[in-house]
Amino acid sequence: MYIYSIFYFILIFAVCSDKCTRIEKTCILFTLNSAYYLYLLFFAILNIPSLYLSVPPSFCPSSGCYRSQSINCVTFPVPASALEQQLLKPSEWSYCDYFWADKKDPQGATVSGFEVLLQKQLKGKQMQKEMAEFIRERIKIEEEYAKNLSKLSMFPMAAQEEGTLGEAWAQLKKSLADEAEVHLKFSSKLQSEVEKPLLTFRGDNFKKDMKKYDHHIADLRKQQVSRYAAVEKARKALADRQKDLEVKTQQLEIKLSNKTEEDIKKARRKSTQAGDDLMRCVDLYNQAQSKWFEEMVTTSLELERLEVERVETIQQLLRQYTTLRHETDMFNQSTLEPVDQLLQSVDPAKDRELWVKEHKTGDLRPVDMDI
Repeated sequence: MYIYSIFYFILIFAVCSDKCTRIEKTCILFTLNSAYYLYLLFFAILNIPSLYLSVPPSFCPSSGCYRSQSINCVTFPVPASALEQQLLKPSEWSYCDYFWADKKDPQGATVSGFEVLLQKQLKGKQMQKEMAEFIRERIKIEEEYAKNLSKLSMFPMAAQEEGTLGEAWAQLKKSLADEAEVHLKFSSKLQSEVEKPLLTFRGDNFKKDMKKYDHHIADLRKQQVSRYAAVEKARKALADRQKDLEVKTQQLEIKLSNKTEEDIKKARRKSTQAGDDLMRCVDLYNQAQSKWFEEMVTTSLELERLEVERVETIQQLLRQYTTLRHETDMFNQSTLEPVDQLLQSVDPAKDRELWVKEHKTGDLRPVDMDI
């Protein structure tokens, strides 16, 4: 009867020892649990009462033997063993490694890690929309600027300027019309090559897809919470059965009732059944958490891919903006080249010659009057 107890304490000492590796400790714990249930079965067959049947092996958290803890119905490793857990994608800061726990938002509400990832996606969609609106305002400025340049180029101011300076002035006015055309083309290209792609990238279906992800993960989490509640209920039921078995065993020892031994058999069967129910509930919970874990990894990696795609797409569109802007500067410069050339040709002496030839009134100078 006491062999199992000796075996139990030897294994407990081994598990708590720092000399055991993680795999060795896992094997020891598996052996310990298996031995316990064989022990249970052995005494149940022989109908031998034993105080050691009252509770299954448990491990003290302070000894470092508990390997996990539950937070918001999700099971995590305890801090002591968390260091042994490696990241799924080390050194990549991947979504699949850093959004498992829940957090509190500024209003104090609990937000899951997956909701944080979804909010990032929706925020990215909003930022994309605001960028498109910004480019639209830039287009309006370009269109208004082009309109004003074109209007100004037609003003008849200084139209009577003559000579080489008059030619340079006329070319300068014409350059305004050319520059207006350049800015109109720039605004048109901004609309077709930057604004429109920003608006059409990830259309209305994007939010629907995000809702599908949200509902899918939320349903899996609800199932996990439900399975966790079943585990806690089964755990309490087992504790009650074990307590009842312990009371009846004590009654047998002091022989308070002739029916006590039969009651112990029933209590032992109920305790064993409660233990089996707890194991079944834990297994169902682990299955639910495993499914949630798999979907979390898959979906978070998909959201990570979508974010990379979003950033790279917007980067490409903004590069296109700068390219168009450089082209506009180049074309604007080309409109000024004829003006520069004519300005270099301005010659006051030639302008005077041309003006004098056209407007002269006579080249005979006055002389003294004769008497």
